[in-house]
Amino acid sequence: MRDVPALPALAVPVIAAPMAGGPSTPALVAAVAGAGGLGFLAGGYLTAEAFDARLGELEERSAAPYGVNLFLPAGPDPHPDRRAAAVAAYARTLRGEAERYGVALGEPRADDDAVDAKIAVLARHRPAIVSVTFALPSPERLAALRATGAVLMATVTAADEARAAAGQGFDALWVQGREAGGHRGVHVDAGGDAEAGAEPLATLLPAVRAVTDLPLVAAGGITGGAGVAQVLAAGAVAAGLGTAFLACPEAGTSATHRAALLAPGSRDTVVTRAFTGRPARGLANRFTDEHAADAPPAYPELHHLTRPVRAAAAQAGDPEAVHLWAGTGWRAVTEEPAGELVARLERERHAAGG
Repeated sequence: MRDVPALPALAVPVIAAPMAGGPSTPALVAAVAGAGGLGFLAGGYLTAEAFDARLGELEERSAAPYGVNLFLPAGPDPHPDRRAAAVAAYARTLRGEAERYGVALGEPRADDDAVDAKIAVLARHRPAIVSVTFALPSPERLAALRATGAVLMATVTAADEARAAAGQGFDALWVQGREAGGHRGVHVDAGGDAEAGAEPLATLLPAVRAVTDLPLVAAGGITGGAGVAQVLAAGAVAAGLGTAFLACPEAGTSATHRAALLAPGSRDTVVTRAFTGRPARGLANRFTDEHAADAPPAYPELHHLTRPVRAAAAQAGDPEAVHLWAGTGWRAVTEEPAGELVARLERERHAAGG
């Protein structure tokens, strides 16, 4: 029987979720750790070299435990020609967006996000937790991840995914409710309604607890200490928050995204494949309104296809063609420093009886 690594003991049961694409900076992770919580550095979309550099910067900033997250590619599409045709058709609907922002659409390539190179990078660093999102690893990748010595955590969105991850030998689970911002960690995206089958955290957490006794981190729409207290009472060992940290000064959130989160208004959140080809929750805007119905389930092809448009819109300060990832509790977002936010969450948790 192997020795199972234990999750780090936390003074404050708050974990800053991995947020790929910029928000999860070494400064944010270090600030959360300095306040008694734990931060995750997102490996998604980075080159192996950039990932290595960010890990090095983090370890220079802080000796505290930290986590890293990797996007794992799904298995091969059984109908590649059909998928390619759907991507090409979607590209035709986006020609007007490219013209509007004066850019060319990106190459809709399929890749594995350099996951093996990033796993190799981890051998030079000391993450306490390595989490994976979108899929479970092959036996070879699982062995390579296990060799890091870190706690291995899988993102799950349903009880059957939790059962599969536990059966594969994961040490802990990140339980993501439908309220969460950013990409849903669903293991199989069959297309159709982007939000179909997504369970709210209040029912998902006990459903997962019923099929495994692994440590659970609960995430999805938590913005205050009362929410932290609720998930702890329901059996989680910590609460995972992402959206709450997006406007912290340490976060690398773009100015356009940050402004949209802090602007008073009536935007709702929607789950859409329009930007990346995978279901993800963000603030509704013109792009989601006009393109969500046409977007096929094709990640990462759509991520690469729309990237130039999103970058140009963000640079122009136009929130209407940018992925404004946010959970359902986005209206509670504040600009306070990350350490102060963690301390406030802990005060609120105690006030709520947690």
